Amino acid sequence: MYLTTTFKSIALAAILPFSLAACNKDDNNTNSSSQVTLTVENVLQSRPLVESGTFQGSGSPAVIQPGQSTTITFYAAKGEALSFATMYGASNDLFFAPANPGILVYDNMGNPIEGDVSDQVKLWDNGTRVNQKPGAGVTHPGVAESKNITEVTTLDAEGNTYLAASKLVTASLKYNGNSSFTLTLKNTSGGTANETPLSPGVWSISYIAGGNLLAPNPLYQSGKPTANGLTDIAEAGNNSTLATYIQSITGIFTPLSPILVVIYNGIDNPIYKTGQVDAGKGLMLLAQKGNADTLAAYLRTVKGVKAAYVLPAPSTTVLLPQISGAKGGMVSMQIDVTTGDRLAIATMYGFSNDWFFASAGNGVDAMQKGDISNTIQLFDDGTAVNQFPGAGVTQVNLAGTPLKESLPITAVPNPNAFTTLPDIAGIIKVNLQ
Repeated sequence: MYLTTTFKSIALAAILPFSLAACNKDDNNTNSSSQVTLTVENVLQSRPLVESGTFQGSGSPAVIQPGQSTTITFYAAKGEALSFATMYGASNDLFFAPANPGILVYDNMGNPIEGDVSDQVKLWDNGTRVNQKPGAGVTHPGVAESKNITEVTTLDAEGNTYLAASKLVTASLKYNGNSSFTLTLKNTSGGTANETPLSPGVWSISYIAGGNLLAPNPLYQSGKPTANGLTDIAEAGNNSTLATYIQSITGIFTPLSPILVVIYNGIDNPIYKTGQVDAGKGLMLLAQKGNADTLAAYLRTVKGVKAAYVLPAPSTTVLLPQISGAKGGMVSMQIDVTTGDRLAIATMYGFSNDWFFASAGNGVDAMQKGDISNTIQLFDDGTAVNQFPGAGVTQVNLAGTPLKESLPITAVPNPNAFTTLPDIAGIIKVNLQ
């Protein structure tokens, strides 16, 4: 054995200067195999509110005087509702707000609601001050108390009288198209026994997922103590504290669809081509509905594709984001690969019309190791009209039917026409080990 090994070593040394190029070629043709573990995780720290903001009057101070109005423009999907809060200025701690979850803006058939919705405006007692007779003579802040929030109808706890809230503040909805609405609030209290200015206020829209609102009581809860800065509005008309709070819970919420994984060799990324329209092989179903099965079946017939997998999350199928600190959805799979193999993935941005995350360019070397999240980009499939993510009435995952279009596949800009998204690595984490 020793002699044979020595001979081979000597022979190799003798021919090495003449065969270096040939050895390199032989090395390139020698495919080494390996088993890698792919892990994909939804790492989005989700927020329950789609949108939120503030409103005020046009004067100085920025209160809404009798006869004046203010507007709120927002996006919403079917089942989502608009909530707001503004102080009854000539009181100790009363505020106007719709009953929870807020003003619904679509009917049961999914048609946008327009016109007068004043009957949904209510008057509430914050429960933190004893009520004096409402009017210009109210002294602030008044006598403190500690009660739960209650609705005021006709009489408050101290026996003071009030007209119906809808007689003091009117609300009207206008549909602007593409899931956008404008609510106009008008102070109509002038000349009544309850004449009052309205303070600067706050508003919010909650996400809906699986038919349930993520924040069904976004600003207050009847029968519970006031919280999160609402007292500043109800007692002093100061909306800054509550505005800061609702901004902290406003942002992005989206699941990721089951992950499409493709292993290929000797060809370009077979999932998509930017600058070209959807090829009609199943990518549209992935981008609009989160269904990767058709595309995976097609890819298995493509020359150069070695394997195509679809990885659903255990129990939930979709990969949910992090919710209230709970870990987001994750899938993992061991894959056999060889030298020269490339790996690419794709998954739907669940609360969109036709956006999908995918490996950029020609994917990655399937044998590399480490975090490859920076190789993922967000794309627009160009097959459905875009709407505000998570607030689009034609988004499939919000019980809608997409509005068709036919445009080339492009990267989604950030900021986009609707909102600013977190960095992609803050939404989807992809790792090879």
